[in-house]
Parts: sequence; C-alpha cells; structure tokens
Amino acid sequence: MKHARVACFGAVHDAIEKDGKIELLDGRTVCEDEIVWLPPIQPRTTFVLALNYSDHAGELAFKAPEEPLVFLKGPNTFIGHNAQTRRPADVTYMHYECELAVVIGKKAKNVKRDDAYDYVKGYTIANDYALRDYLENYYRPNLRVKNRDTCTPLGPWFVDAADIKDPMNLKLRTYVNGELKQEGSTNDMIFDVPYLIEYLSSFMTLDENDIILTGTPKGTVDVIPGDEVITEVEGLGQLKNTIVGDEVFSIKNDLEKSTAK
Repeated sequence: MKHARVACFGAVHDAIEKDGKIELLDGRTVCEDEIVWLPPIQPRTTFVLALNYSDHAGELAFKAPEEPLVFLKGPNTFIGHNAQTRRPADVTYMHYECELAVVIGKKAKNVKRDDAYDYVKGYTIANDYALRDYLENYYRPNLRVKNRDTCTPLGPWFVDAADIKDPMNLKLRTYVNGELKQEGSTNDMIFDVPYLIEYLSSFMTLDENDIILTGTPKGTVDVIPGDEVITEVEGLGQLKNTIVGDEVFSIKNDLEKSTAK
C-alpha cells in the first residue's frame, strides 16, 4: 500500500492511494490541487551514504570506499512533493541525487544481515541535493553541502516493504525539464540495504522512522532556478520539485514583514 501525509482543509491528514486516487483516512477523496504534499514520514535520525554507487564514485574520480561513508541529516532539510528547493545566489554548482530511502520499522540493535529486512517498514524516494561549492572532502561532506533548508524533497508516497519484492533491483531515473539525465539501478550499490542495516545497528540502536538514504548513481548535473526536477524509483512513483532562487524567498520575507506590521 502507498501512504502519504498531506495538508488540506486546515489540517494535516494521513492518506493512502486507492484506485489511483488520494483518499484521506477519514474516507474523503481529494484531488491533487486541493492538497499540499508533506514528507510521507516524519524522520527521526537520517543516515546518508556518500559514494555508495561505484559508477558515481568513478564519475567523481574517487576510489570506491571500503567501508560505508555515512553522515547525518537534520529534519530542517525535508520538504514534500511539488515543493520548491532554494539555490543560493552564490552557488555555482548544485545537483540533484535520486535515492532510495529505507525506513526502519522497529528498534534494531546488532541486526544480522540475513534478518535485516525484518526491520524495514518500507521505502520512499529522496532527492538529496548537494551544493558542490561547499564540498571540502567527498569522504566528509560538511553541513553546508547537505543540510540546507528545503534541499531534500521526500515522497510523495511511502510504500510498504511487502509491496517491494526486491529493493536491490529497482531502476532510478532523474528528469530535468522532461529530459532524462540520470539512470541507474539499486543493484549497483556498493553496500546494499541489508549490509547497511547490519553495519549501522552494530554500533548504535536504530529506531522506528529512522531513514537511510542509500546514495545515488552517476548522472548528476547542475540545476538552476526554474528547472523542474523529477526523481523516480521503480515501484515508488515520481517525486517532483522546482528550483528557485534567493529572490523568491526575499519576496516571501518582505510579504511576511509587511503583514506583521
């Protein structure tokens, strides 16, 4: 089943996909133009993998890592489907990253690889933008690269684990303004989902709604204000958002200040 969180009618609602439509849990059916999509999961700790696809590491002229390169992401970065991502005016290179997001379903400590999928609640799509200008070291992406407000669209749907038969054989694609720019498969991960759960749970406890962003394949290109970016993971749907510049946020701030007077 596909699940979502949406805002409409003055409240936040849980929803499901039913017969191709969006149905609130109170039984009402809504159209997309009546809602604002929210991230389908409210993340706890979010783990992010750097250089977890060999072709992407090669694209960046880096040797594939021998151990997972993991960093953390704050909740401020997450936005929903159809939302806007800000590109700061001083940035010269900003790119998308289409990723399979794995959602943990229950407390996990010292999980063995063979049991790892028992701890997965489901999956969603993440687009983990990177501001390359601030990158000092691919092995340690700093906060300014990966923890910017609005820079991690998530969704639109959260899909139950039981509905994804083989998460390690899913196609990933990214379209910029309708043109295919990135294409890969989760079977090209250096460290697969069971390995990552075993690895992370070996030294810390994972909890329900922790998320693992599993990395991106090659094909990342610069995006600019006005670009529409669609990231797609097989079986999960398509996640769309638009790049905007600083001036959009300046207008919003000016409106807020004038309203407050």
